[in-house]
Amino acid sequence: MSFDNHTAEHSAQRSDRKGFLTSPADLVMIGFLAIAGVYLWIEHRAHLLGVVVWLPLLACPLMHLFMHHGHGGHAEHGQNPSHGERQ
Repeated sequence: MSFDNHTAEHSAQRSDRKGFLTSPADLVMIGFLAIAGVYLWIEHRAHLLGVVVWLPLLACPLMHLFMHHGHGGHAEHGQNPSHGERQ
């Protein structure tokens, strides 16, 4: 089987697939997940709301890690005098 035949066969199989949430199995899975979510909320509300208090504190280091990619991190501080410093 050549590469072209394989890719054509693979794309034909992909186009035969239905979208998400169209099969009965997907709908049953969504139903079970909804029931599990309601059960977790009802039975473990105190635990879930207790964690919410710590989310802002945990967000600080994550924001620090993921938001430094825009300006190059801390490696270039003080090396470029064109950022408002006089020579």
